[in-house]
Amino acid sequence: MAEPLLDRARRAGRRLRVNGDVRAHYVICGRDALAYWVVRALLATELQSGRVRITLVVPERPRSDEPDGRDLPGVEVVRADRLDEVTFRRAGLAGADGLALLHQDDVGNMHAALCAQEVEPGLRLVVRMFNTGLANGVRQIFPDSAVLSDASMAAPAFVAAALGEVAPTHFRHGGRTLYVARREDVHPADVVCGVADTGDPQQVRLLPADEGVADLVIAEATGTPPGTEVAARRLVRARRRRRPLTVLLRAVRSFATRKIGLAVIVLLAVIGVLGWLNGYASHRGWADSLYLTLVTTLTGQDPDPDKSAAEQVMQVVLNLAGLALIPLITAVVVDGVVNARLALHSGRIQPERSGHVVVVGLGNVGTRVMAQLCDFGVEVVAIDKLPEPRGGALARRLGVPLIVGDAALAETLESASVGNCQALVVVSTDDETNLQAALNGLAVNPELQVVLRLFDGHFAERIQQAFGIGVSRSVSYLAAPSFAAALLDRAVIATIPVGRHALLVTEVSVAAGSALDGRPIAAVGRTESVRLLAHARAGQRLDWAPDARLVIVAGDRLTVVARRAGLNALLREAASPPSEDPVTPTPRQPEE
Repeated sequence: MAEPLLDRARRAGRRLRVNGDVRAHYVICGRDALAYWVVRALLATELQSGRVRITLVVPERPRSDEPDGRDLPGVEVVRADRLDEVTFRRAGLAGADGLALLHQDDVGNMHAALCAQEVEPGLRLVVRMFNTGLANGVRQIFPDSAVLSDASMAAPAFVAAALGEVAPTHFRHGGRTLYVARREDVHPADVVCGVADTGDPQQVRLLPADEGVADLVIAEATGTPPGTEVAARRLVRARRRRRPLTVLLRAVRSFATRKIGLAVIVLLAVIGVLGWLNGYASHRGWADSLYLTLVTTLTGQDPDPDKSAAEQVMQVVLNLAGLALIPLITAVVVDGVVNARLALHSGRIQPERSGHVVVVGLGNVGTRVMAQLCDFGVEVVAIDKLPEPRGGALARRLGVPLIVGDAALAETLESASVGNCQALVVVSTDDETNLQAALNGLAVNPELQVVLRLFDGHFAERIQQAFGIGVSRSVSYLAAPSFAAALLDRAVIATIPVGRHALLVTEVSVAAGSALDGRPIAAVGRTESVRLLAHARAGQRLDWAPDARLVIVAGDRLTVVARRAGLNALLREAASPPSEDPVTPTPRQPEE
């Protein structure tokens, strides 16, 4: 760890020599909402003290309607479509303290990291990757780096909302395994601290002053895997209804297109009417009339001049109808075989289910949600508009049916038995499709539990009030604090999503001469903002129940659970005081 710190000291000296700017400089590269929220988290954390400078690298043109941070005040923006050495030099990466690569392309981020290393060796690097298995390889190439997956961070919140549970967050710290649970589901002796009062879903209270009113707590796991006893008791097991007749009717209905079906029905009606008229004209019974009609239509008859004029007309018309019927029958067979194969391949022919969870969108987040639901033993049906989405191979490996189609269409949701499902989780990257799928699901089942992915929190609140969609999540909002903390080289132990809020569990070191140095432990906690979990002296083990009168000294480590604003304030109080005599940059000598 000494070498990265030495590199940062050198970079700070280089900044001072070049332009006299001693502020820490961070470069963020992104093109979506994650870049926006990471920049906002950095601004809220550091910019108030004037100790940080942020440069945001974005494409020349926005890729979507979602904000990507280019309009945030106090941020230097560099527009470039390629992340190469030229772009990084324009962004002032030489001498920078950290670089965040937040694109959704794993290989592209790796290439950009290699280019950045050419500009600034030993740079603090934070990389967004879906395939976290590459993390070890990245750390070997870039020792001072962190590889994070926003999908992995956000997926537990979607899973918990779908199952009506608290977020299955668990982490290990100080020799203890801690997890988030409802107070009623854990032994009172295992409760470490209260987290939130969720009694009123419209007004969730985080870190209330009276811990006794908090129904959501952090507890210690004491023998069983974290949260499994709760999940096993509460999860609704999916049931697959075996209804062969229903499946047969669905198959028949998808056998031919509607136009061909209507043509066959109309032609059969014409043949039936003509057959009846032919039998009436020849004064025959219904059995003989049916026989003559079928033979005349399908094979034709030899002309018979002795027949009456009416019989001759019926025979001619029936022969003409027969000429049309044979190609139609061939078309129905061919079209039916093709449609049946397509329906089977796309998963539209499915047995009716009940108690399962429907996941719309098998992208980064949807794939993680599907996998975690399967880990909980919940049956999942997936929907994606692409025949081979990112999570398609995993779905086949887990035995999850994949329905290929537009989730915004009611028939696609009906093929997934959304009317009988336990929850509908809509996590595609298109807000319009997500909202339409959610509304169609509620139209089929007004009591359906819908978990909706939307970017704009205010929009999500309006949607909730207008349509009764109870749960919405923003992947970028949930993951941004961890990315910002990693960029600042601060260890976020865990992120706890509570509704549309996120609590951070982290460890804070107290610097000599800071505002906390010499104050009692009781000064750390703040109502609805910061709660102390544990305290440790330098080189000693954590104390999970410190005396409130204990005096904090430099080098102490404080483990806290806090909201972002509260954590930012605590970090400023724990940091070294700013120098009273700032270094004055050497004036530039005039050129001779």
